[in-house]
Amino acid sequence: MRYQAALLALLFPAALLAQEAAVPPLAKKSRAERFAARVQKAKERQKLVGVAAAMLVDRKIASCVYLGWADRERKLPVTAKTRFRWASISKSVTAMRAMQLVESGKLDLDRDIRSYLPSFPEKPHVITTRQLLGHLGGIVHYRNGKVIRSKREYKSEHPFADVVLALDTFQLSPLIAEPGTKYSYTTHGFMLVGAVLQKAGGMPFALQVQEQISKPLGMKSFEPDYQWKKLPHRAVGYRKLGALIVPSTNTDVSWKLPGGGYLSDLHDLARLGQAWLRKELLSDKSYAQMWTAQTLKSGKRTKYGLGFSVAKEKGQVGHAGAQEKTRSYLLVDPEGGFGVAIMTNSEYAKLRPLVRDLMKIAGSDE
Repeated sequence: MRYQAALLALLFPAALLAQEAAVPPLAKKSRAERFAARVQKAKERQKLVGVAAAMLVDRKIASCVYLGWADRERKLPVTAKTRFRWASISKSVTAMRAMQLVESGKLDLDRDIRSYLPSFPEKPHVITTRQLLGHLGGIVHYRNGKVIRSKREYKSEHPFADVVLALDTFQLSPLIAEPGTKYSYTTHGFMLVGAVLQKAGGMPFALQVQEQISKPLGMKSFEPDYQWKKLPHRAVGYRKLGALIVPSTNTDVSWKLPGGGYLSDLHDLARLGQAWLRKELLSDKSYAQMWTAQTLKSGKRTKYGLGFSVAKEKGQVGHAGAQEKTRSYLLVDPEGGFGVAIMTNSEYAKLRPLVRDLMKIAGSDE
């Protein structure tokens, strides 16, 4: 009896070990699965109404995630066709068009902008396109100085679709600093760039972008978010009102097209990121200029290149966007060949920590 008990005591743990060994280990989640799970987690934690995210790997669009509602009230889900506002990611497109004009010899970044746009009111200091592209031009933003609008009548129903006329929204405003001495983020400054490009390029700014950037890249859903147009698949925006999440107002952004007026589906935003990774449409030299942090007259370096934010993580470049109806982010690692594109119709979304995590996943091993 004692012998049998001792034998059972010896055999029982061995049987357990054999049983455990027979159970196959859990399969490791793929990179795409980890990416999707992290987006899902953010959607739930932040109570995002709708979100779309794409992962770029090996300079290709590797996977896409579509979650939630494009229009909660009508029960229309976010799909591959849903179009979100880009907001300030539009600035990077404007910078690309500027560099195309530089390469064709039609634009000098260091020339006085009034040589291209003499209608712009003279200021105490010369302003250059390079300074404007780096937010060093001393141009007022929304609330960091006095904004003076020009008062006149217009023949067109939507006059500010013309980027030169749109300057009437701020061009009489005084400079907030001597150009080159202070980094001060400004959408108005990029509106001024758009007007310079319209004059230098000899055709409407929006048409230049369409013909020289979106068409060559096959970005079929990318266009100005003109509020008076009934654009298909346009996402409804949402904001917080106390404890409630309610639809946003349909604000018009046509007046600031070069600084924040475009929209598209997720694929087209990711396609632009792919173009950056592949260095399409521009020379390596032009990309290097855009992706190099600018320097103030004091010698201090900023964290912004020409139309691009230069991330803390070495070598990563891109842009974030924030305005009514949207939060957006496009970030790439040109050396590693990976990146992340994300868009949401929830104004309260906090995308920076999420994008940081998604970039780690995109840059990880499969």
